[in-house]
Amino acid sequence: MASLSFEPLSYDDLPPERRPTLFQALIPVIGMLVFLSVGAVLLDLDPHLPLLWAIVLTGLVGRYWSGVPWETQYEGLVDALRMGMQAILILFVIYTLIATWMSAGTIPALIYYGLDLLSPSVFLPATAVLGLVVAFAVGSSWTTAGTIGVAFMGIAQGLGVPLAMAAGALLTGAYTGDKLSPLSDTTNLAAAVTNTDLMTHVRTMRTGTTLAFGISLLAYASLGLAAQGSIPAGRIETIQTAIAGSYSLHPVVFLPLFVAFGLALAGVPALPSLVSGVFFGVGTTILVQGVSFTAAWEIAQSGTDPQTGAELVNELLASGGLMGSTWTITIVVAALALGGLLERTGVLAVLAHHIGRMIESVAGLTAGTAISAVAMNALAAEQYMSIVVPGMTLRGLYDDFDLESRNLSRAVESSGTVTSALIPWNAGGVYMAGVLGVPTLAYAPYYFLGFLSPVILLVMGVTGWRMHSTQPPAEADAGSTTDATTADDD
Repeated sequence: MASLSFEPLSYDDLPPERRPTLFQALIPVIGMLVFLSVGAVLLDLDPHLPLLWAIVLTGLVGRYWSGVPWETQYEGLVDALRMGMQAILILFVIYTLIATWMSAGTIPALIYYGLDLLSPSVFLPATAVLGLVVAFAVGSSWTTAGTIGVAFMGIAQGLGVPLAMAAGALLTGAYTGDKLSPLSDTTNLAAAVTNTDLMTHVRTMRTGTTLAFGISLLAYASLGLAAQGSIPAGRIETIQTAIAGSYSLHPVVFLPLFVAFGLALAGVPALPSLVSGVFFGVGTTILVQGVSFTAAWEIAQSGTDPQTGAELVNELLASGGLMGSTWTITIVVAALALGGLLERTGVLAVLAHHIGRMIESVAGLTAGTAISAVAMNALAAEQYMSIVVPGMTLRGLYDDFDLESRNLSRAVESSGTVTSALIPWNAGGVYMAGVLGVPTLAYAPYYFLGFLSPVILLVMGVTGWRMHSTQPPAEADAGSTTDATTADDD
């Protein structure tokens, strides 16, 4: 489970003299959106500097308009970085792991044999299903994308399947499995911050998540049928020949994968499981591929630059190693720092408060929760905050509407966790784009779960379907716009 290093400020926690007005709270938000848009569209800048500008603007508004001391702002920045430290460390390890699994022959072997087993017509739905199975087993969408996800992207390129489609299918499967797994850190976090029993939360997530996945699977099957016959002549043979000529494909090369996933299945947390995968990757590189001890660790640090004789395969199997994670991690650090400042200056609490004031029905409450979670993904740039802030801020309103807490835990997961990969500067979006090699906005149209999950949640709120009331049906408000139920059959 993710460790929460601080409890976000609520509206009532803010001293009146330091409580920003809605207008003041909107200035840093609008500034951030303008900076990111201008930086990307007009100046062709990476997100790093626009995020820095937004940090400066937020700090100045907080200090000289709301009167929040620099020390308090700095504490908020540090607390946000501490909350995101697990994600940062996983980024370091994943980039290192990818390089070692490339050099060990693990990923090349997965690509080699995957090209024999899969075809363009079944690739997308198969990727989604396998992504679901692995993520459910290990409890992590990030681990799934950073391990087998990299191999699937190589297979997609070999089969001529658009990489954006492949990334979208993988993420749909990975996040579906993550949401349905009691091993997932975000699933545990959503249950914890809303005071919901873990397995009750998982059962409540089941209907909407599997419905969204089922619709996505039909869409991927349709896209796959349209991709038939698109494999360039000789591409598969070229890739397999180059891989077989450059790597030993002995079954032992799969040992790092079995170790990492085996530990995860045994309940070992993601970070030590992945670190074990790195060490076994280095060991396999030395023993199976014949690389020296020093060279194997240099690959872990600096990445791979294979010379297979086929340019396409060289590109497929190139990786940045530990040092290659710098670009991604610096964005995550900047985004987390901005989120910490927005929290500590009261911006997030004020926005959540005003959203809550506009809610007058169960449908509005569901929509307000969804909007809050997506907004936190954009503003705080961390999926944990998309769960924690609305989860802790709005749970009193769920009590006022006689709704069980599991409605809230489902809402923050269905609209928060799954949409983190759609925000280019969010830790989730940055990570997925980095490890899969596809820009966030390129794979977003094909990441169907990211859109369907919030939409199905809104349908539940409007219709009352699967909304669970604390009151017996006979005592439910007859004038309610929803048909709340106490059924526990999700």
